[in-house]
Amino acid sequence: MAASKKHTTLFRSTAVTVASALILLQLVIFSASAYYIMLPMARRSTDDLAALMVLSAQTWAELPPQTRPDFELELARQHNLWLITSKTSLPDYEHYTPYLMLLEKALEGRTGQLTRIKITEYGKSWFWVEFSSGESYISIGFPQDRLGVQSPLALLLIAVATIILALLAAIIIARRITRPLQNMAEAAQHIGLGNTPEKLAEDGVKELAELARTFNNMAQQVKELLENRTTLLAGISHDLRTPLARVLLAVEMLPQDAEPKIIARIKSDVEEMNRLIGEFLTFSRGLEKEKLQRADLNDLLKELADNAMSEGATVRWHLVENSVRPLASMALRRIVANLLSNAMRYGADKEVDLSCNVAEKEIVIQVLDRGPGIPPDEAENVFRPFYRLESSRSVTTGGSGLGLAIAKQLADINGWRIELMPREGGGTEARLTMPD
Repeated sequence: MAASKKHTTLFRSTAVTVASALILLQLVIFSASAYYIMLPMARRSTDDLAALMVLSAQTWAELPPQTRPDFELELARQHNLWLITSKTSLPDYEHYTPYLMLLEKALEGRTGQLTRIKITEYGKSWFWVEFSSGESYISIGFPQDRLGVQSPLALLLIAVATIILALLAAIIIARRITRPLQNMAEAAQHIGLGNTPEKLAEDGVKELAELARTFNNMAQQVKELLENRTTLLAGISHDLRTPLARVLLAVEMLPQDAEPKIIARIKSDVEEMNRLIGEFLTFSRGLEKEKLQRADLNDLLKELADNAMSEGATVRWHLVENSVRPLASMALRRIVANLLSNAMRYGADKEVDLSCNVAEKEIVIQVLDRGPGIPPDEAENVFRPFYRLESSRSVTTGGSGLGLAIAKQLADINGWRIELMPREGGGTEARLTMPD
């Protein structure tokens, strides 16, 4: 059998696609804004500030000493720039602030010398530019709050908000698209199990509303088709069973010297025909999910094993611990009886093992035989109605080809899983898994 492929959900795929597109769009917008708007503005601002600082240092150096305090006061009042002089240079300080790096580049262009911004802490950060003046240093500085604009922080906040909004928008859009499709998939599963789903809402987006309307019409047509099929087969069964009853009555009225073997063969054929008609009706009518009731697995399995042994089979089974569970007893009895019947019919008259394992979250029942087995590529096909494996079945072995189909139908309706797989050492393992 081909290996199953893992598929992502439509909701996840749509959400990821929409979110990725929105985030990529915002990255393009941010990059264009930063390169063509914010960077030129920052360069103009730092160039103006560098020119003012260089001019202020040159002016201060050329002023008479008695007018310098007034100039310093006016510089601080008008431009929030503070000028100090000292005999020693301020300590170097590594920084990676984009604005200060642009300011250093602008100062280098103005002075022709490599200039590093110095940083000091006096309650808040101060940024200083040093100019050499003979044996002393002229330092012109400004507080951090003079910058005002905090472009990196603004970009970070915008980026975070954009990502959050993009994800929310993607989730909402994906949910609006996938919710109706998910409801439709669940309804289709109900139809596949032979049930009639609730009518889908025919509102919302035009295309999805039309799809829901078409699906509802299809579900109604399937329901009517199944009802017509059931009615047709019920009529056929009635018409067939009436002459079969007359045949049995005629057989009973035959003379006493009639051949016993012929009479027995006729009765056997009539009974077989009645059984086949019953199976056709059971499959055509569909089956309903059975309500759970507490029952004893040991009693149920013992009854089935005893019935099989009364028909000449050899069945080995073991008691189950914690055997009283909530069960759909009728469905379980019919499935296991069918699996035992198959194991008896195709198990080469060898011993059949019936086992049950009650785990924490599931109950597993196994029917194991030592027959010729089922090829792995046919393990799913045998559950199809009227399907036969030519290598192991023939008309002479009996069987309508509906037993496993009915068992599969019962298992699906009750949420169980039924599997046929090769048994180690030869034969077939039929496994029924039920959530506990």
